[in-house]
Amino acid sequence: MKIMHDKIAVVTGASSGIGEATAKALSKLGYRLYIGARRLDRLQEVAAACGATALHLDVTDAESVEAFVSALPDGVDILINNAGGALGLERIAEFREADWLAMYQSNVIGLARVTKALYPRLLAAPGGVGHVVNLGSIAGFETYPGGAGYTACKHAVRALSDTMRLEWLGQPIRVTEIDPGFVETEFSLVRFSGDVERAAGVYAGMAPLTAADIADVICWTVTRPAHVNIDLMVVRPLDQARVDKVYRRN
Repeated sequence: MKIMHDKIAVVTGASSGIGEATAKALSKLGYRLYIGARRLDRLQEVAAACGATALHLDVTDAESVEAFVSALPDGVDILINNAGGALGLERIAEFREADWLAMYQSNVIGLARVTKALYPRLLAAPGGVGHVVNLGSIAGFETYPGGAGYTACKHAVRALSDTMRLEWLGQPIRVTEIDPGFVETEFSLVRFSGDVERAAGVYAGMAPLTAADIADVICWTVTRPAHVNIDLMVVRPLDQARVDKVYRRN
C-alpha cells in the first residue's frame, strides 16, 4: 500500500476493537491521526501506541462532537465512523426502549452528527478528495429474532451511506460502507452487559473475524486511486453464511 505522509484521518470509537485496530493500521501507512472515544484513558493508550492525537468524543452529545471537531485541522482526508454498538437481544414484544434509543443515538444520529460537523473539513481535504467510511454490519441487510433494534439501526446506516453518495455526487468526497459479519471484539460483551460467558458463546466453535481483518479492509478501500469509490464491502468469516447461519465445530 502507498505510504501517506500528509493525509489526515479521523477515527471515532477508537478506544478498542475495530476502531483501535484501524487507527493502528492507518498509522503504519503514515496517516496523521486524530482519534476519539468516550473512554479517554483507554484512548490515550491507543494514541501512545500509534502516534495519534487522542480527543474525548461522545457521538451522542452534540457539544462533545462540536468540541472534538473544533480541535481538528481545517482539512481532513478520511473520517472513519466506527462509534456504535448493540444493546440487548430482546424480541419486539419485550424490547427495552432505553436500549433502542441509545443504539439509535450512537449508530445513526451520532454518525450523522459527526459527518455533518466534519463535512466542510472533508471538502477541504489536504489530499484533494475526502473519504467517509461508515461501519455498518450484515445486520444492515439481514435480520434475526431478537435483533430488531440493532438491525433497524444498521439498516439506517445503509440508508445514510446511500444518501451521502446521492447528495454529494459531483463533490470530492468518497463514501464507503463496510459491513462485517461476526468479529470478535468487545461488541458482544457490551451487548450482554458484561456477561463474559454469554458473549463467548457467540463465537464458540467457529473462527470469527478479528478487528485487524476489518482494519485491513478499511485500509485497502481508502488507498484506492482518487477516482475509485468502493461503495460497499461485505466481509464475513468463512464459518458464517448469514447473520444467523453459522458453522460450529463443537
